[in-house]
Amino acid sequence: MSLRVLVVDSDAERAAGVVYALTAAGYLVASVLETGTDLYAKVRELQPDVIIIDMESPDRDMLEHLHVINRDDPRAIVMFCQDDANETISAAVKAGVSAYVVDGLHPHRIKPILQTAVARFEDYQGLRRELEETKSSLAERKTLERAKGILMKQRGMSEEEAYQALRKSAMNRNKRIIEVAENLIAAYELLG
Repeated sequence: MSLRVLVVDSDAERAAGVVYALTAAGYLVASVLETGTDLYAKVRELQPDVIIIDMESPDRDMLEHLHVINRDDPRAIVMFCQDDANETISAAVKAGVSAYVVDGLHPHRIKPILQTAVARFEDYQGLRRELEETKSSLAERKTLERAKGILMKQRGMSEEEAYQALRKSAMNRNKRIIEVAENLIAAYELLG
């Protein structure tokens, strides 16, 4: 499958060279946009796999667009800039840039940079999913422990008995045990 690339560059001649290099490398160019365009709306409309941005230095508007894209509809973003200030690079990475390349965009360098950016983006997304799953699992475990604690205190059950009571209730109601635990805690807090 060929990646769909969105090119953002106000220099039409340079953008044409990038488009040529991308198509020669087997990528599909979804569109070429000027830097002032509503990037978030265009990303939602075009659904590219990768965004390539070439500009002198990312401004506040661009960084805000990238932050919203990264939050709502993440994808690999490669930014070519002349600005090598640590603060600028840090702000771009925090906004979701997968690769920040200083010293301009050269068509012959696009393919390896794009491949690296996509690989790093996919790794980052995997870590992000893993972190969310871990947080969710930990929160569920805390909820389950709290519900068992309520049963142990209110009904004088052992920890194993409390767990089995929650499990049996979940099976009888055809619900997940965490849902039963959450309902028990909510009822306890309401009556407590």
